[in-house]
Amino acid sequence: HVQLVESGGGSVQPGGSLRLPCAASGDTFTRYTMSWYRQAPGKEREMVATIFNTGNTRYYADSRKGRFTISRDNAKNTVYLQMNSLKPEDTAVYYCQAKSGYVERWGQGTLVTVSS
Repeated sequence: HVQLVESGGGSVQPGGSLRLPCAASGDTFTRYTMSWYRQAPGKEREMVATIFNTGNTRYYADSRKGRFTISRDNAKNTVYLQMNSLKPEDTAVYYCQAKSGYVERWGQGTLVTVSS
């Protein structure tokens, strides 16, 4: 099955931007619907955005619409999360998820800290 590795996390000031890549390997990337989730300290994991196999259909959690953009490059087996106008409440560990039928795989997560 697919393995996922996130990167690109770090510390950024409020209003800043980050781009998180998630590289997939070990299986046919286009089999999978890809999503980004996040988990803030003391909170449950929540969905951020989802993109389907061809990249033509995307869904976002309401609070992230307009600030976050999910995309995928099927030639590079990579899904991205572009985050703009970051707020302190965006601080969380961001996880990449791959899903195909009953198969679901997660990456190890990458920490994003938004602070002045």
